[in-house]
Amino acid sequence: MVHVTRIVIIGGGPGGYEAALVASRLGAEVVLVEREGVGGASVLTDCVPSKTLIATADVMSSFESAEELGIRIGGVSVHGSCVTGVNLEKVNRRVKDLASAQSVDIAESLSKAGVQIVKGRGRLTSDRQVEVDLADGTVAVYHADVVLLATGVRPREVPEAMPDGERILNWKQVYNLKELPPELIVVGSGVTGAEFAGAYQALGSAVTLVSSRDRVLPGEDADAAEVLESVFRRRGMRVLSRSRMASAVRDGDRVIVTLEDGRTVEGSHVLVAVGSLPNTGGMGLEEAGVELTKSGHIEVDRVSRTSVSGVYAAGDVTGVLLLASVAAMQGRIAMYHALGEAVWPINLKRVSSNIFTSPEVATVGQTNVNAHHDSPGFNEYKLALDSNPRAKMLGFKDGFVKLFSRKGSDTIVGGVVVAPRASELIHPITMAVDLHLTVDQVASVFTVYPSLSGSIAEAARRLHADVKDED
Repeated sequence: MVHVTRIVIIGGGPGGYEAALVASRLGAEVVLVEREGVGGASVLTDCVPSKTLIATADVMSSFESAEELGIRIGGVSVHGSCVTGVNLEKVNRRVKDLASAQSVDIAESLSKAGVQIVKGRGRLTSDRQVEVDLADGTVAVYHADVVLLATGVRPREVPEAMPDGERILNWKQVYNLKELPPELIVVGSGVTGAEFAGAYQALGSAVTLVSSRDRVLPGEDADAAEVLESVFRRRGMRVLSRSRMASAVRDGDRVIVTLEDGRTVEGSHVLVAVGSLPNTGGMGLEEAGVELTKSGHIEVDRVSRTSVSGVYAAGDVTGVLLLASVAAMQGRIAMYHALGEAVWPINLKRVSSNIFTSPEVATVGQTNVNAHHDSPGFNEYKLALDSNPRAKMLGFKDGFVKLFSRKGSDTIVGGVVVAPRASELIHPITMAVDLHLTVDQVASVFTVYPSLSGSIAEAARRLHADVKDED
C-alpha cells in the first residue's frame, strides 16, 4: 500500500497557496485552512490592492512632465467638469474587484490541483493535529503528517490612535473610502507609509508625512531615500522628520495628530502605518512547542522548519522578509523538504525587492545598507538617470542605477535602481547576483538603444573602469 502524506496548511496567502500547489503536484493530500479568503491579506487587503491603487496614482504622476512633453493637462470640459481628477469610489471599487478576482483565480487553481479548501480559523494542537473553528460554530479536526503555518501579519495598532475606519485608518481600511481625503496625514515613513503617501499625493490629496526618523525609508539605501524625499517635497508633500506621533483623535470631520514634542497636525484623515504584528496568538503554538521570537514571529531555519518536527512556517509570520515572493519561496521550500525532494535553502542575498513609489526603489543583494559586518569591501558606482537618453525622451529626471561588486573577484553582489518601473529594471541585476556574473560580463552585454536598461550596462562599464584605475 502506498503511503500518502497528509498536509494541513493554515493560511491561504502566498506562502500557503504556493505550498499547497507544490505539495499537491508531489502527490500529497492537502487541506488548506483560510479564515478570510484564498490569497490571504496579500491578495485581499495588502499587496494586490495597494499596487492596484498605486497603478492609478502612477498615471496621475506621469502628468508631471506633460507640459515639458508638449501635452496640455487640465482645463474645463464642455460639461463644466475638470478634465483631470480622480473618482476614488470608482478607483477603490476597481481595486477590490481585482483583488476578489485574483482570489477566485487562485482558489480555482487550488481546486483543480485537488487541494481541499476549508474556511475557518485553524489552531495547532499536539501531535500535528489541527482544529478548525468553522463558520457554523462547529469544530473540524484534521490529522496531519506535516503542518505549515502561514498566517501572515496584521497592522500594528497604537492605543492612542485606534482606527475607526472612517477618519483614522490602517492600511486595510483605506479601500472603503468613497471620497479622496482632502488633507491626509500619513504616520510612518517606512515602505507602507511612503507608498501610500506618494500615491495619495498623486491622486490629489494634500499629504503630510510624519516620520519618527531623520528621513523617509530609513531602512533603505540613503541615496535612494534622498531622491524620493526630494521628489515628495518638490511635489508639495509636507515631510515632518524626527516627529513621533503621541496620539490621533477625531474632532468632528477633522483629525488632530499630536506629536511627542507637543506640536499638532490637523487633517481630514490620518493613515497609521507603523508596522505590523504576526498572527500567532490563539493558535496553540507555544503549547505545541513552537518557538517564537521576541517579536512574536515564528522561528524558522533556512528550509522553513520550526522547532517542532513536522511543523513548518512560511511568509510574513516568520518575520524573515515581508515580501510575497519570499513567502512563496519559503512555502515551496517547506514542501520540497517535507516530501523528500531536493531543495536549496533560502538565500536572502538573492532576493530582489521593490518599493512602489514614484519613482520606484528596487534593491537586490548586498549593498551599503544590508551588508553583513564580516563581508569583504565593495566597489560601487552610481549613475544618475538624467544622463540616460530614453529617460530624457520620457521626461524622467529623478533616479539612478547603483551597482556593487566584490573587491578582488569583481563579481556583482548587489544593486539599487531608483527609476520608473525599477521593479522591472532590477531583474538583470538580480540575475547577475544570482549567477555570480562579473562587472565585465554585465558591461559587455548588448542593450537596446535608447532604453532605461542601458544605464545598467553603462554603470557596469564605469564601475569596471574605476576598478581598473584603482589597480
